Amino acid sequence: MNEEYDAIVLGTGLKECILSGMLSVSGKKVLHIDRNKYYGGESASITPLDDLFTKFGFDSTTMQVEEYGRSRDWNVDLIPKFLMANGSLVKLLIHTGVTRYLEFKSCEGSYVYKGGKIYKVPADEKEALASSLMGLFEKRRYRSFLVFVQNFILEDPKTWSSIDPNKTTGAELYQYFKLDKDTADFTGHALALYRDDDYLQEPCLDLINRVKLYSESLVRYGKSPYLYPLYGLGELPQGFARLSAIYGGTYMLDKTVDEIVYEDGHVVGVRSGNEVARCKQLYCDPSYVLDRVVKVGQVIRCICLLNHPIPNTNNALSCQVIIPQKQVGRKSDIYISVVSYTHQVAAKGWFIALVSTTVETSNPEAEILPGLNILGPIKQKFVIVSDLYKPKDDGKESQVFVSQSFDATSHFETTCNDVIDIFRRGTGEDFDFSKVKLDLTEE
Repeated sequence: MNEEYDAIVLGTGLKECILSGMLSVSGKKVLHIDRNKYYGGESASITPLDDLFTKFGFDSTTMQVEEYGRSRDWNVDLIPKFLMANGSLVKLLIHTGVTRYLEFKSCEGSYVYKGGKIYKVPADEKEALASSLMGLFEKRRYRSFLVFVQNFILEDPKTWSSIDPNKTTGAELYQYFKLDKDTADFTGHALALYRDDDYLQEPCLDLINRVKLYSESLVRYGKSPYLYPLYGLGELPQGFARLSAIYGGTYMLDKTVDEIVYEDGHVVGVRSGNEVARCKQLYCDPSYVLDRVVKVGQVIRCICLLNHPIPNTNNALSCQVIIPQKQVGRKSDIYISVVSYTHQVAAKGWFIALVSTTVETSNPEAEILPGLNILGPIKQKFVIVSDLYKPKDDGKESQVFVSQSFDATSHFETTCNDVIDIFRRGTGEDFDFSKVKLDLTEE
């Protein structure tokens, strides 16, 4: 361990493993350390099911765990998230060849909550015209909006209509197409995946790009724009760890981190016992540098074991449901993700639903009730309230680059944005996909 590295990465959460892979591919000499014996950090997958009951303080011997089928058939993600089929993470997986280690299954449906019911999200003209989410005239207006978005090309002003994407706000774009507030609500939160309504006052280019991404992702697989890896998300960090190793990265699990060593305010190494590994840069999750992060809130997540699909989803074996904040008088959306035995994460006939949101009150469990009420009968639930941390600075002065905690969203877009931003801050450049020349079959 007493060597010098370009970068040391602490923690094997998904963000840290992706960064380790990206840095290694970019030619950096990387050492990756985790205090845990397993990959995934707070985003790990728990198997067998007995371990999940034990983790949450249940006595699995008295819980009749046998009724849930074979314990080893379960792989329960603590922070499950779907991948947008045409999104940043899938592009990264394909470009880096990590897909060699993974197999994906498309999510069967994307739904939105309105007026106490859930509806399939219409994402193309055909679905918009068939949707019961809108009235007849609103459907036609919405179809016009979707056609505009799909035909929009930033480099070709002829496709802009009377919209200036750099000046027209999101609210003005909706007004231009005469869309009502409910339509704007599900478009912004269930298609564009905004977490609040601040975007309404921002230039609409980002909104257009997000709806376009949703539509393009939908076209790839048809049922929904989302993918999920077989055997759960625990496979993702390991895939990127293998990538890093192929490019010369060194991994050490179950290794204590006793001190981060600084000289003149700059990081110079990491001490474990009597050994010090020297480095020029450090990348880590918030838990390793609590003095360098600030708590910005909390997220509540409730893992629910079900023996049936969610009602009103056409018996979907997997789906996402978003409850926009305004529908339940909140400031934050509520997210529901459902996967099942078809993803090899549960025993035959079983489903795993996760309900999550950003905490706003002193009674977090009451805040997710609208989501829990959608699920139907719940056999068992496990509740986690996690602190949300953000780094205090951009890390350029100390050369310590810290990731943000995982937010409440049920998709990976914000995760990827954070990783790409950290890489840019640390290296001063965008990740160059063309550097990934090695075919992983050469391993």
